[in-house]
Amino acid sequence: MKVALFTREYPPYIYGGAGVHVDYLARELAKSIAVEVHCFGDQRQHAGHLEVIGHQAWSELEDSAGKFRAALEALSVNLSSIRKLEQVDVVHTHTWYAAMAGYWAKKLYGVPQVLTTHSLEPLRAWKAEQLGSGYVMSSWMERTAIEAAEAVIAVSSETRADILRVYPAVRPERVHVIYNGIDLAEYRPTSEQSALTAYGVEPDRPYILFVGRITRQKGVTHLVDAIRYLPADTQVVLCAGAPDTPEIAAEMRAKVEAVRQTHTRVVWIEKMLSKPEVIQLYTHAAVFCCPSVYEPFGIINLEAMACHTAVVASATGGIKEVVVDGGTGYLVPFAADAKTGMPADPDRFARDLAARCAELLGNPARAKQMGEAGRRRVEEHFSWSAIAAQTIELYRGLKA
Repeated sequence: MKVALFTREYPPYIYGGAGVHVDYLARELAKSIAVEVHCFGDQRQHAGHLEVIGHQAWSELEDSAGKFRAALEALSVNLSSIRKLEQVDVVHTHTWYAAMAGYWAKKLYGVPQVLTTHSLEPLRAWKAEQLGSGYVMSSWMERTAIEAAEAVIAVSSETRADILRVYPAVRPERVHVIYNGIDLAEYRPTSEQSALTAYGVEPDRPYILFVGRITRQKGVTHLVDAIRYLPADTQVVLCAGAPDTPEIAAEMRAKVEAVRQTHTRVVWIEKMLSKPEVIQLYTHAAVFCCPSVYEPFGIINLEAMACHTAVVASATGGIKEVVVDGGTGYLVPFAADAKTGMPADPDRFARDLAARCAELLGNPARAKQMGEAGRRRVEEHFSWSAIAAQTIELYRGLKA
């Protein structure tokens, strides 16, 4: 069997959870079947059963005006990536950026289409800030592909329910839940602390950690708002880069500068770090905080849990299927505004985040216990080998 995976992100160009997912899934699948990855970029590699082919956006689009350029470029890469598919049995797309490649490949080559939903455009109204009118196109691309796919993979049961609610034309029997996973050998505690000292983190002082992009979805600005409700000497490490827009970058900077007037131990690392560096930060954190306002799964929480770190996360989406409230961390109540998807009561959300983080900072033994429970949970439920096996079983069912 041979599968063609279509994705925007693939190493070395990864900035989010979907890219992490495809990276590990492709490698695990290639242990059993042939895998051909089509991605955005200039990648070219072929090792064993895994081939990676990067595709560039059309040069004619370089002078496009407006934020919708990203949507046009995605369409161009989708077209380029399906020009030549040889002996492919199944096509499998990830995120709206690659959705139409799967749709068109299905039509042109007569093969089944699988689509993994890492998020849903209708539930991310704030994307209009990033994509402008291109948000209309991204939504159309997602809807067209998801309604036509032979199989839709939801990364959590909560996401499956969202799919069936948002896209009622999709038949329930076509939507399958297969979780995200994690490399248990790579993500594990380390004694190394060089990254902490290199980025100005005080190793001997407990700290709250955030890792992620500066985007509305990840809720990092709400965590910054929460800092003012913590003791003034609390150390908070924000590993946050790659802002979606200049507007949210400016908002983030203003909030951090303001809170530093009273809380001087806020460390902001304004770039995406290497995996070994992030693993160091996870390992030595007293608490990992995930303040996402929308999260179909939340692979970032798995990474922290695998490193024996207790998690405080918003009770939304698939996070509720990853973090065990009172067991591997705490879930903070979250109520979204019906129109914006942002917290209906931002101040209450910030206070609740601060309260749970402060509770674990003040009880290191409890935090340690939760961290150890988190590692056990990850080992039992979220290995990539099991997830790849489920995915291959789905492929074979479509070809039967």
